[in-house]
Parts: sequence; structure tokens; C-alpha cells
Amino acid sequence: MAAGLRAVRSWGLVAAAAPRLAFTRSASVVKKANNGQPNWLGVGMAFGTSAAVWAFLIKDHNEDVMEYEKRKQERRHKCTGCS
Repeated sequence: MAAGLRAVRSWGLVAAAAPRLAFTRSASVVKKANNGQPNWLGVGMAFGTSAAVWAFLIKDHNEDVMEYEKRKQERRHKCTGCS
């Protein structure tokens, strides 16, 4: 690694790259956060998405519990005369 850096410096490639870097622009723009006016749409979407995911998980869990109880009852039933 160090040998490569020495070669770049000795060939003068660092100085040639510097002017090109001076004219580049960043693609992102950073703004100072305005805590006086929160982004209520973003807050609502975040909480709404979280609530929807929790509702789906609870519903799915309840269905799984019902299926478990149903299969548990079927395993207990060993009667051969009723089928």
C-alpha cells in the first residue's frame, strides 16, 4: 500500500487529480432540522405502518393458535366408530 502511494506521489498523479475534485458537486443536500414544524405526514405514515404491521401479526398469531387448538383436538379424538 505504501509503495503504491509513493509511486502516485512521484508520478505527480495526486496534483493532477486535485483540480478535478474541486469542481465536483454533492448529490445530497443537507438541511438543518426544523423541530418547530415536524413532518406530520411522515410521523403519521410511520405510526400507521407500525400499527398495520402489528395488527397483521396479531391476526396471524390468533389464526395460528386456532389452527393449533383444532389440530390438538383432532389428535385426542381416537374413536373409530364415528367416521
